Amino acid sequence: MSGDVNDSDRVGSRRESPRVLLTGAPRSGKTTLVTRIIGALQLHGVAVHGFTTRELREAGERVGFLVEAIGGDSAVMAHVSITGGPRVGRYGVDVAAFERIALPALRQAARPGMVTVIDELGQMELYSSPFVEAVQRLFARDMPVVATVHATAHPVTDALKRRRDVELLTVTRSAHDELFARVTARLLSGLGGTLSPDQGGEPQR
Repeated sequence: MSGDVNDSDRVGSRRESPRVLLTGAPRSGKTTLVTRIIGALQLHGVAVHGFTTRELREAGERVGFLVEAIGGDSAVMAHVSITGGPRVGRYGVDVAAFERIALPALRQAARPGMVTVIDELGQMELYSSPFVEAVQRLFARDMPVVATVHATAHPVTDALKRRRDVELLTVTRSAHDELFARVTARLLSGLGGTLSPDQGGEPQR
């Protein structure tokens, strides 16, 4: 395995359902990687629920972030123009807008045979107490989960990273293809499927 891929040395005996946390520096491509994984799972007919986030740009400048349910609605969860409420850097966070998208998306992931995707467990998202509780309930069940998680220390995400039933992997640009194949195969194996070499998808940004 490449030195760019760092397994948590705390991985012990895992449940049958895989739990994968993808961490890494900002702009290491965690969302791009998880989007590729979603596409591959869907090609295999796997039901995937959860949400992704992406940057909002105006005139080439990042001005905020969008939260989007997989196959569903989206909302602006943070923006430079938002005043009041919690802030992360220069962005105001609309916690209610985030919850309106993220909480129903996680509730849909309560049935067997599904994979839950959370992108991401970061400072903005963790301002929502109902979201934190929903994530904790999800990890208390035997369900396959793949989530991106910030590298910053935080009691909620630190506790998830320490779980013995979680595989913690570090994302770097050079390790994208390796991680894509590894995580997708692990999820499919947990659901009784396999990844074909021609279903890896094209490299993305």
